[in-house]
Amino acid sequence: MSYIFKHLTVSKLSIIGAGQIGPDICLHFSKVFANHNVKLILVDIADKAIENAKTKIEKKIQKGIDTGAFKPTMADAMINSISFTTNYQDIAGSDIILEAATEDEKIKNIIFNQVENICDNDCLFLSNSSHMRPEVIFQNIQNKSRCLVTHYFFPAERNPVVEIIPSKHTNSSTTQILMGFYESIGKVPIEVKSSYGYAVDPIFEGLCQTAILCLEKGYGTVKEIDAVAQKSLGLGVGPFTALTLTGGNPITNHGLDEMGSELMRWFKSPKMLRDAVENNTQWDIAKRGEKIDINPDTETTLEKQFLGAYFALSSYIIDIGITNVSDLNMACEVALVMRAPFTLMNKLGLDTASQIVKDFCEEHSGFSFPTSLQKSKDNGQWDISTIVKTVQDKVAIFTLRRPKVLNALNLNVIAELESGLLEVENNDSILGSVITGFGVKAFVSGADINMLAGLKTPKEGYENARSFQVVFSRIQQMNKPIICAMNGFAFGGGNELAMSCTMRISKKDLPILACQPEVNLGFIPGAGGTQRLPRLVGLNIASDILRTGRPVSANEAFEIGLIDKLVDGDLILEGIECVNQITNGTLPIIPMVTSSFRHGEESTKIETNHLSKAIDSILVETIYGGAEMDLEDGLEYEARQFGECMKTEDMKIGLKNFLDNGPKVKAAFIHK
Repeated sequence: MSYIFKHLTVSKLSIIGAGQIGPDICLHFSKVFANHNVKLILVDIADKAIENAKTKIEKKIQKGIDTGAFKPTMADAMINSISFTTNYQDIAGSDIILEAATEDEKIKNIIFNQVENICDNDCLFLSNSSHMRPEVIFQNIQNKSRCLVTHYFFPAERNPVVEIIPSKHTNSSTTQILMGFYESIGKVPIEVKSSYGYAVDPIFEGLCQTAILCLEKGYGTVKEIDAVAQKSLGLGVGPFTALTLTGGNPITNHGLDEMGSELMRWFKSPKMLRDAVENNTQWDIAKRGEKIDINPDTETTLEKQFLGAYFALSSYIIDIGITNVSDLNMACEVALVMRAPFTLMNKLGLDTASQIVKDFCEEHSGFSFPTSLQKSKDNGQWDISTIVKTVQDKVAIFTLRRPKVLNALNLNVIAELESGLLEVENNDSILGSVITGFGVKAFVSGADINMLAGLKTPKEGYENARSFQVVFSRIQQMNKPIICAMNGFAFGGGNELAMSCTMRISKKDLPILACQPEVNLGFIPGAGGTQRLPRLVGLNIASDILRTGRPVSANEAFEIGLIDKLVDGDLILEGIECVNQITNGTLPIIPMVTSSFRHGEESTKIETNHLSKAIDSILVETIYGGAEMDLEDGLEYEARQFGECMKTEDMKIGLKNFLDNGPKVKAAFIHK
């Protein structure tokens, strides 16, 4: 067996380097390839490193068994797929080589010179690095077209972001295949042009530099600085804690000085960092659970430093042109576990953000005010997209990309989607559209729960529902075909978006495809679910799905008419083919019933168990009452009924339970 992604077949993959990150990368590959019998080789020249790596991987796999993340059979497959070796000849026959050795030009050159003599010419050469340009790493390789840098983030087996850095010699098709390959195995790749430190590390290490400079200037203690960085930037841990957990002092010390010569002169390793590396000393970070009391003036000073650095550094990366605003915004949020920089600037207002950066640049010599921030200030805001649009064979492909929330919808996302679809509608060179979700798990996980939790009154509930409904109705009424390519599960608003499209296609054999789970949270669907689902699958089947909140598999969805086609192969290519067939008249489409359609059907008795009886009563009225109306009147009725849910205690209980405990804990509804 092998893992196949388009033209890339992986039967054997080798990781070179069993130190800090190599074992974690190997662990991730063992997980995603567990059912594909891909042979993994982890090689290092040191017996002790191999021994430690084996222990580390086995310990993490055992922890996965203990927590229920891995079934024993999967755990066995994972560990049995890995060969631990000190013999470089064992990598022969690999389809991919991923080097994860020390961040040293000489060492990496020696490794790849050896690898090139062992491996075939069509083997992909990848180097995990956090700083070095691919032109430097692969300078002595003869076939440079198959060489790229892949920058993983800590911890590599769980952190989804991977920066993909091709050199000027890399074949562009190889880069795109690798981008798709990483998405297919659950990562979030972003392409970055060759530059020292790439896109994200100058921001992370620049914040570390800022933290140490604050310490040197007496603006706060290590613990205070970490605490304010966490609070102001939304970081999971502060800079000093991050450096301690990752053993990052030496590499950050070296990286900052190199950035000073390669990027801009502001970057420079502070004296306290150089001393910490030389003396092998640790930062006095807070213990787990330790409470840090901070003087308000200290907090204000530190917050201004961190916001100024974060906004200036992020804007600087855009200035040098190695990535785009949307990719960097997402990568910082997901890889560094912090507030997205450009979203945060827009929220504060660019006048305010610009003043914060101006003050920072005046204090920090060598940091010029970024031109991209000035341009965005003149335009009123940063232009941030959560949808990736491409065109293939005269068909527009819209990929909803919000990996942190599994592509959940909010009003900004649907407005952006509507705008893109309207452009297609008015473009004579485009035949139609395909809408899909980023990744392999979810098409759309639903409406953004934080958005819903912010609704307070029936009027706000009604207006929110109508905002979604109006866009989805426009999508349904567009003249050009829109194919929903359901790459994963579609919950709530995701299924409601899918039902507004011309056709729905899905990967075959997905155990869970669609669900309207709103009743579990104490409210009813508000973006068309109570009206479109009955028109597609019939009143009684829809009533059962809506009132119980039960999931529907891909096969059942096809059987009941919720989706139109099950796909074995490439979902996007099938969507493009459907657009072409509809356009040339060879694929008939069945339009949504828009008139009233209830023909004497009465509400059937359904066991709703722990679910709210108050919400169920509103839901039944909405399903069957709406069936007596035409579609648009039914949608209006649904929106008003959604607003009625705001009056219930059970909606408050359901939302609070979800936010506090997640989806697995049942809400204790009181039926009021």
